[in-house]
Amino acid sequence: MTEAGSAHDIPPPGRRDWIALLSAILGAFMAILDIQIINSSLKDIQGALSATVEEGSWISTSYLVAEIIIIPLAAWLTMILSPRRFAVTISAIFVIASLLCSMAWNLESMIVFRALQGLAGGALIPFAFTLILTKLPPNQRPKGMAMFAITATFAPSIGPTIGGWLTENFGWEYIFYINIVPGILMATGLMYGLDKAKPRWELLRQGDYFGIVTMAIGLGCLQVFLEEGHREDWFESNLMVALAVISFIALVSFVIVQLTRDNPLVNLRLLKDRNFLLGSLANIGLGVGLYGTVFVLPVYLAQIQDYSALQIGQVIMWMGVPQLLIIPLVPILMRFIDARLLCSCGFFLFAFASFYSGSLSLDFAGDQFIAIQIFRAFGQPMVLVPMSIIATAMIAPSQAGSASSLYNILRNLGGAIGIAALATILDSRAKYYFDFLREHITPGNPAFEERMHLLTSQLGNEQSALQLLSNQVHQQAAIMAYNDAFHLIAIMLGCSMVFVLLCRPLPKAPPQPAQGEPEPAHP
Repeated sequence: MTEAGSAHDIPPPGRRDWIALLSAILGAFMAILDIQIINSSLKDIQGALSATVEEGSWISTSYLVAEIIIIPLAAWLTMILSPRRFAVTISAIFVIASLLCSMAWNLESMIVFRALQGLAGGALIPFAFTLILTKLPPNQRPKGMAMFAITATFAPSIGPTIGGWLTENFGWEYIFYINIVPGILMATGLMYGLDKAKPRWELLRQGDYFGIVTMAIGLGCLQVFLEEGHREDWFESNLMVALAVISFIALVSFVIVQLTRDNPLVNLRLLKDRNFLLGSLANIGLGVGLYGTVFVLPVYLAQIQDYSALQIGQVIMWMGVPQLLIIPLVPILMRFIDARLLCSCGFFLFAFASFYSGSLSLDFAGDQFIAIQIFRAFGQPMVLVPMSIIATAMIAPSQAGSASSLYNILRNLGGAIGIAALATILDSRAKYYFDFLREHITPGNPAFEERMHLLTSQLGNEQSALQLLSNQVHQQAAIMAYNDAFHLIAIMLGCSMVFVLLCRPLPKAPPQPAQGEPEPAHP
């Protein structure tokens, strides 16, 4: 049986299937929400745990490291435990870990509990994606992908808003309490919607343990390197050099093992499929756009505009809330518009919004971002849903676990690489622009003399005037660096648009099969 045929043979989902899907998607939503919700509350958590900014960064890093390690393992663990047992177990762990995070008594305990939360949350994301590929026939997958799009695009957009509001009104502990009710609903829905099945403990003997170890070490070290590298000045730090070397050796070993084993942990041979390869590459750019924007914009509003966490959230939510109206329309549009064209249009809107964001000035604040955020809100759903269909349309249900792992890992890695690159650009370009602007601030320059005279008359002494002028130059240099960061995001999104256009078109309708032959899949 061909891959396309096996995908098309999936029967229409019943009520229990939809309940299971919705519950899994709820879990993926909460897992992704928890990545961003903590960012607006880090200062409060650091203060409560007596941690420095550098130490506090590990609260986020520990979650991301655990998440990226568990994603490739999710499919294997699901086969061993059975989908129902695996889903309920990780749901329970997610709720328990959330409660433990709220009760953390020092930095070390918080890091451990966040890592546990990341393990459960990271497993929920590919599990939801896998259920869409295994429970829905190709003609109904756009509906499932549209719901999954809410987790990937809407959750990061509203995370800072919810986190800021809860912290300001109730306390930082409540950003973990909100996981309890959804977690219980998720576990209940999965217990009802998924069939009971016996665990397959014999698969433990067939496990690719060398692949597991090399994958965990490689991805874990890479994630730490990307998250902490800019704080340690990259290769100027012996620790970062060691992490980079270990990650490279481990990941190369992992790839070799996966390509030579008959039953690999992750089937990298799926990348031979043109659409899956190009869709995965486009997904990396999408990760840069999604996570990079949510990283750069709050930092800009806080540093340059002096916005509070709640004010930042109110700006970012304009990228999220309109998506709730747009996402349901995307599966309908896909009936009439080529998925590649629809996806490319979404990438164009997203890239345009990012490029226009690179026109910052001192007066460019929250109000000016509203229109830009709405452009992003239109673009993101038009990207995620069709791109997921393009990439996975020809993937057999038996390979859904590997496809889900690869697809989600690459988006997360794109986000991690993007944030690391953007953080470095903000630091290096700000220093470059400051040195450039400082060259024009010299005695004898008429503009400089005029400015100094005005500031001195206002402040009463020349020293205060010089200090204020220096601060203004630093601020202007930072704004110019933020412009470069947004332009980089736009370029990466533009590259993703090209990858999508290079994909093969999907068949509009399956041909009638000959006797005994399966029908090909279609989106």
